[in-house]
Amino acid sequence: MKPRLDQPTAGNIAENEAEGQRVSPPVPESRPARRFAEPKLGPVRPVTQPHLHARPAGKPGAWDFRARGEPFVWSLGGAMCLAVLMIVGFIAFVVCSGILTFYPTPIYMVKLKDGKIIAGTLFRTESFKPGPEVLANLDEQARRKIAASKGFVVRDLYRTANYDLYGHSFRWIPEYDLAERSTPHDLYYFERLEWGPFIGRIKSLDLNGSIVSGPQLTPAVITKALDAARKRRDQIHHLTRKELGAINYYMEKERLALRKAEMKYMGTGPQCLKAKQQCDARMEKLQTDYADHEKDLAGIETQDGKFTITMADINGREKTVRLSEIVRAYPANTLSFVGKVGVYFSRWWEFLSTEPRASNTEGGVLPAIFGTLCMTVLLALAVAPFGVVTALYLREYAKQGKIVSLVRICVNNLAGVPSIVYGVFGLGFFAYILGGTIDELFYPERLPNPTFGTGGLLWASLTLALLTVPVVIVATEEALAAVPQSMREGSLACGASKWQTIKYIVLPRAMPGIMTGLILAMARGAEEVAPLMLVGVVKLAPMLPVDGFFPFIHLERSFMHLGFHIFDVGFQSPDAEAARPMVYVTTFLLISLVFAMNAASIMVRNRLKKKFLAGHF
Repeated sequence: MKPRLDQPTAGNIAENEAEGQRVSPPVPESRPARRFAEPKLGPVRPVTQPHLHARPAGKPGAWDFRARGEPFVWSLGGAMCLAVLMIVGFIAFVVCSGILTFYPTPIYMVKLKDGKIIAGTLFRTESFKPGPEVLANLDEQARRKIAASKGFVVRDLYRTANYDLYGHSFRWIPEYDLAERSTPHDLYYFERLEWGPFIGRIKSLDLNGSIVSGPQLTPAVITKALDAARKRRDQIHHLTRKELGAINYYMEKERLALRKAEMKYMGTGPQCLKAKQQCDARMEKLQTDYADHEKDLAGIETQDGKFTITMADINGREKTVRLSEIVRAYPANTLSFVGKVGVYFSRWWEFLSTEPRASNTEGGVLPAIFGTLCMTVLLALAVAPFGVVTALYLREYAKQGKIVSLVRICVNNLAGVPSIVYGVFGLGFFAYILGGTIDELFYPERLPNPTFGTGGLLWASLTLALLTVPVVIVATEEALAAVPQSMREGSLACGASKWQTIKYIVLPRAMPGIMTGLILAMARGAEEVAPLMLVGVVKLAPMLPVDGFFPFIHLERSFMHLGFHIFDVGFQSPDAEAARPMVYVTTFLLISLVFAMNAASIMVRNRLKKKFLAGHF
């Protein structure tokens, strides 16, 4: 059989391949090859990518950076770097200022050119430009020096303390007024319960009639006298706040119980008479105990008044106070490094474990720390179930449509409502409506004094829960959507119900995302201040929300908050300069507290991620 002319053979295939032509393989006769018409193509042009080869016409070697977006990328990178630098700089400034606040600094004795002498610690230094009226009163040498500095002069701010003597605690000293500066060894820095610090010398000690002065005033004698005075101060505090406070609490409880009985029995009848007799008997016993404790307190205070210290400022003006009013005293210019470290840590311990004093500019912030922690915990306990349940219904149960879309839009819009609006809502709904109803139903004997009908820890926590619940809802929905649908279908195929699938399959794998939303809610709620000013936060809380009296946790009480404490000290203090260090250290403490709570939550989230690697958000 002869081959067809249009069918290639082995010979002409080899010849054509040698010539560089592509030849189709032979087709069996049983299946003849089908012929297709080849499309008519135009001339082939090379494909180019303008964004890779963009050069302006007529400018050889020029490069158009806009074609690849370099300016836009550089702008984004620069903005990110600027934001990071601002955040890091702010945190570094707060941390450095807060950490160094309690480190003791030397006391300078400054002699001025007019002959006056002041003593104080160097607070800060800055440059300023004096006016013509100031320059006119200076000598020629000082004016030439200022002119050489382009009209600027360095001045120092000294904390002179002794507010009860001077009426002020700070003084600016320009460089042209300074004659001499030294650090005498006999200057002491006294921290007092009232009137702020005192800077001066110890004139004498009166130890129950025994006068100690001159060479007898050794550091050991001073330390021993201050330790004994501290013990007496603790005894007075214990009797005043613990013993007498407990008796006052029980007396108030008896008074309310009697009033409740009078309201129940209309003030007449044998039951009311019996309740009154029982109340009178208990009140008589409480009053006897109160009188005994008052007698003990008076004896300790009388004894404490026999131990005094006489201090003198740098110019010799004397001030005599009780030794128990001195919180801390140390020779600032002769302290060793170990002594400075001891003072530094003792101030930190006082800051973390005591109550504030001197208009919140000194002392500790223990009530504010406690209030912030309690409010954040209650916030988390309130926002987690509401946010998770709402997100579960919207994602797993609700029929997707216009109504659900509208609900999601409303939830997203709630995140943009100003926080003060939530505060007004919390005050009106929680405190006045809900709290007032609770008072009328359960605490009628306390009216007209409100119990739950005013701001308190519970209403503040619920208000901030409303503020942060949109964050939890959105984060929970995204976490639920990230769980693969195949897991749900597999569970349902094995016979599990919808709730069992959600409980054992969906929720555990979405838990890391839910924890992310809860962490964001806690961080925002812990730092909010505006709503709290309306629903329970106060400048100084006389009692903590938790104490030893039944029911032990008092959610109706007002509380202190670190954020409001910063606002109060920074903007409401009568002495802004004296309050500035406390603002820094309290801000540092608040940032550290929020960081610690978030770190604990992140550790829990990471453990959940390791447990459910598949399908986590």
